[in-house]
Amino acid sequence: MPYRTRAPGWRAFAATLLVAAAGALPGAQAQAPAPPPARKPPAPADEAGRPGVIRLEGTPQTTQFGWFDNAQRPVARIRSGDTIVMETLIHGDKQVIMNEMSIEQMTARARQEQAESPGRGPHSITGPVYVEGAQPGDVLKIEIGHIVPSSYAMNFSYPGFAGAFPKEFPQGQLKYFLLDHAKRRVEFARGIHIPLRPFPGIVAVARAEPGRYSTVPPGRFGGNLDINEMVSGTTLYLPVFVEGGLLWSGDSHAAQGNGEINLTALETSFKELPLTVTVLKGKRLEWPRIETPTHWVALGYDKDLNAAFGLLQEETLKMIAEQSGVTRDEARSRMLSTWDCRVSQVVNVLKGTYCMVPKARGATPAALPKRDDAQHLVTHARNADLNKAMDGAALSMIQRLGAEKGLSRLDAYALASMTMDCRLGPPDGAEHDVHCLLPRSLWDDSP
Repeated sequence: MPYRTRAPGWRAFAATLLVAAAGALPGAQAQAPAPPPARKPPAPADEAGRPGVIRLEGTPQTTQFGWFDNAQRPVARIRSGDTIVMETLIHGDKQVIMNEMSIEQMTARARQEQAESPGRGPHSITGPVYVEGAQPGDVLKIEIGHIVPSSYAMNFSYPGFAGAFPKEFPQGQLKYFLLDHAKRRVEFARGIHIPLRPFPGIVAVARAEPGRYSTVPPGRFGGNLDINEMVSGTTLYLPVFVEGGLLWSGDSHAAQGNGEINLTALETSFKELPLTVTVLKGKRLEWPRIETPTHWVALGYDKDLNAAFGLLQEETLKMIAEQSGVTRDEARSRMLSTWDCRVSQVVNVLKGTYCMVPKARGATPAALPKRDDAQHLVTHARNADLNKAMDGAALSMIQRLGAEKGLSRLDAYALASMTMDCRLGPPDGAEHDVHCLLPRSLWDDSP
């Protein structure tokens, strides 16, 4: 792919330490030094007005560590229809190098960084990119092209804090992995392989509010959505809150389960993340939406999984009604008849849910097994509190992986975080159902 390279020379943030975990961070604005003054963004990619393609390298000048800030000077400028090919960095401002850091060192750095810079996120984010013509009230249509991950990845859980079950796991663990791009998989352990399915955990525009905000909690601006459907060939729609939009990406994943329970996915960096950005004028959105080749995807996020589920249903009904021109009752009937809703993550301060609405008529709902089937190990929990139902189903899977597959508890925690698919049952009275599925095909000796 031919492109120009853009790496302007403004001063980056001076953070150098890995930060504390997502689950330990506050969701509100954190205190930090005053931001650098806003400056005029660089020139657009193509002065003649043709759609352009530029490469944005991940350097100290083009990345930030752990903060979103709408006063941050843009590092590139594009027009509607241009493609920005981002290079992204792994967590901790590129300081985590394969086999060169232990979980004890990582934990010590995390605690020290939080003491020095409370609230900062762990993510290295590339950007922001200024999109010409984008104004508050518009929408950015962001098409994700062919993603090229780097050669290695990691998964970690901290000892006794963060993640979904800190009290259950007083010990931490850091595992490194080499990515097998030829076979599109990674070896988790002997005889266990995880398919690669790379996607950006973070794609964000700037918030409307001034100041620095942690990269951990997602929101209406996008951010740390951690939705594993955002692979190559999908499109993300983000509402615009400031002039130019200001687009970032980071938290690059080679794979992730629906739940991401131990705090992390298969965390990596991307050599190339092509994003084709189009400004949709006057098309208002309250929350981001995603389009895959076969589905439309609505989102719901909140600190309480029950509230997130309620918001999810409202956003799904709104999306169906707007796109199909049907009444709310008709939208609800379609939502329930094709029900396919999942838990994206439960570790980013705001817990995430999403519903996939098929484009094709006559589609059937997703399977919601309560017992093992030929393709999956299955756990199920039912509770009036959706948070407890999710916890129950996820913990049951961890226990099964230890008892039936001989994995250590920490390895079971990690494998479930990267591969388990936790699905939401449809709304049914006072109680909630969570069905967690884990593919048998991960094991080489599976039928």
